[in-house]
Amino acid sequence: MSFQQFLLILRARFWIVLGTLLVVVGTTIAVSLILPKQYTAETALVVDAKSADPLLGGLLPAQMIPGYMATQVDIILSDRVAQRVVSLLKMDQAPAVQEQWREETDGEGSIKVWLAELLKKQLDVKPSRESNVITIAYQGADPGFAAGVANAFAQAYIDVSLELKVEPARQYAKWFDGQTNSLRADLETAQKKLSDYQQARGIIATDERLDVETARLAELSTQLSMAQAQRVDSRSRQAQGASADSLPEVMQNGLIQSLKSDLSRQEANRTQMAGRLGANHPELARADAEIASLRERLATETRRVVSSLGTTNRVNVQRVSEIEAALDAQKQKILDLKAERDQIAVLQRDVENAQRAYDLVTQRLAQTSLESQTQQTNVVVLSPAIAPLKHSSPKVLLNTALAVFLGLLLGVGAALLLELMDQRVRGAEDLALLDGVPLLGTIPATGKSGAFRPAAA
Repeated sequence: MSFQQFLLILRARFWIVLGTLLVVVGTTIAVSLILPKQYTAETALVVDAKSADPLLGGLLPAQMIPGYMATQVDIILSDRVAQRVVSLLKMDQAPAVQEQWREETDGEGSIKVWLAELLKKQLDVKPSRESNVITIAYQGADPGFAAGVANAFAQAYIDVSLELKVEPARQYAKWFDGQTNSLRADLETAQKKLSDYQQARGIIATDERLDVETARLAELSTQLSMAQAQRVDSRSRQAQGASADSLPEVMQNGLIQSLKSDLSRQEANRTQMAGRLGANHPELARADAEIASLRERLATETRRVVSSLGTTNRVNVQRVSEIEAALDAQKQKILDLKAERDQIAVLQRDVENAQRAYDLVTQRLAQTSLESQTQQTNVVVLSPAIAPLKHSSPKVLLNTALAVFLGLLLGVGAALLLELMDQRVRGAEDLALLDGVPLLGTIPATGKSGAFRPAAA
């Protein structure tokens, strides 16, 4: 179908197209005028998603803001917010509303839920694409009621968003409060164990006692080395008892040296006397007696010195044994102190762990307690809803324009449909589409001058 054929069809079916257009436009205008007027009230909210939390101090990442805004829209459209609006406006207390609810539901269910569903049907929530502004629009037959409901939705959303923040904090605070008592008991138990252990062992400062006892152990080790050296020395001297004259104790003894001097002098006198006197001379016999007495005293004194070496050796052996026993006891004492220190360290770690857990829970308890008592919210009403002066629907001009477009579309469609059902020849172009039908000529339209014009051969 060419454009000229299309125009010919429209000209032939002009009244059908015009009639369809007039019917559609007239019906639309009539319906628009008959329908009750609806008023739309809007309130704008600013959701500050980027600001730091006053308690936690955290910032919401930029990539999470779109999801956060979508969540806020879902909260506004939730049943909880709608039911809060019903409570704020006290709609469920109106006798007319209660009567309507009984008629529609036979008194079954909750009137708040029923009213909330009705309110949500007329509610429209639109978040801004480039900002954190959310627009709440409500449509109703009364402009004042529409504005009141829109503002009530804004207030209910602020209240519910605050509750959603506070309720988990209250639950956490309650749980942390219960944990605090248990952890406090654990801390007191750990501290008591440590205190009882220290009192039972008489421990004041474990590290200082250990340092003192370690120093004493080193001192005993030094004394043992010296005593063992003295014992070896006394044994070696005692083993030299056969040659007592060569012992240093004998050679350094003043009395023995004095006796030896006296003996040498007496022996020298006897020698002189033996040359002058006879063998039986009384003076010579007396000199022999003195020499024998000096030798006896010298031998006695030497034996005393040698016997004192044995006593010294026994003393040294006894001293070594005593020092060894004291050293072993000191080692055991240090081991016991180390064991006590290790046990105290374990008990102290238990106390520290209990203290750390208690402090952490106490800190979280204080934080959640503050969160549960906060009345701050990040939602602010940017512009409250006011009663609109002009109705938002029905829009007569817009509906008329749409009716004109739809009427023309339906009229043209009806004309084409009728043409397909009853095809006619409306020009030479239509005959050209038919096979075996020659075109002899064309007759001018009625009212136009001109004779019959034969078709070109």
